[in-house]
Amino acid sequence: MKRSICAAAGVAAGSIVAMGIASFAHAEVVQVRVTVENLSPVNSISFAPLRLGFHNGTYDPFDAGAVATPAIISIAEGGSGSQFFPAFETAQPDAVLGTVVPDPAGPLLPGATGTAVFTIDSEVNGFFTFGSMVVPSNDYFIGNDSPMAYPLFNRSGAFVPTVIMQHGADIWDAGSELDGIFGAAFLMGSSNDDHIDEGGVVTLDFNDLSVFNGATTAAGYIFDLQLTAKTAVYRITLSEVPPCAGDLDVDGSVGAKDLATLLGAWNGTGAADLDGDGNVGASDLAILLGAWGTCE
Repeated sequence: MKRSICAAAGVAAGSIVAMGIASFAHAEVVQVRVTVENLSPVNSISFAPLRLGFHNGTYDPFDAGAVATPAIISIAEGGSGSQFFPAFETAQPDAVLGTVVPDPAGPLLPGATGTAVFTIDSEVNGFFTFGSMVVPSNDYFIGNDSPMAYPLFNRSGAFVPTVIMQHGADIWDAGSELDGIFGAAFLMGSSNDDHIDEGGVVTLDFNDLSVFNGATTAAGYIFDLQLTAKTAVYRITLSEVPPCAGDLDVDGSVGAKDLATLLGAWNGTGAADLDGDGNVGASDLAILLGAWGTCE
């Protein structure tokens, strides 16, 4: 897949991979904020909500040059991920799956953003996979065709902030439905339910989107592609949410489970040593109780 990725040096070599599964020297549980942005020109392409999975590097929803899977067709034709998530769960039950919905909800229009936070474990959720339908389209989408394309931790288990850029050349054609206004999603008076099978395979190809030029979209603008292969169209930013003091299980709040963890580590050390003095004791308990409740 043609793509560009900006990440801290050493990411690709950071994980220790054995038989396709990533393992790390020390497991880390972190909260990751996923931010998506539509960088396309005004009145150009939009995107369905982003469907994503944090996984162990083994699940592969599609392959370039192969017939599209039901999982990726559910992304490319409907944007729903109705088959994407069940296939992911079957392949890896402890994968962390989710959706980033734009604000306001609906298609991610040019200039719009969306964000969501997920809790992941470096042992089992060390890689990132995504998919989103390109609007308007019959079967166009963005996504990664290599399950290990985006590792998120280095060899010590520390999270590495990552920025994924998508350009015009990164838009895939699922090859599952003919391209044409008769079945395009999000055009006035049309739907994506025609299912005229193209009988093709997944390829990198965004040129056919020009067939929609001049059509009125459901969002109320006249579609104008305006893209070249080098035009930036989409950005995904993965950043760590700073933990709040006392949130030892990284669930977004300080409560009974965190208190139990601290008391279980009393007179010891580790994550419950909130003041960093080398010993879990009364001052750490005071910090935890002072932070009780939902993290802000």
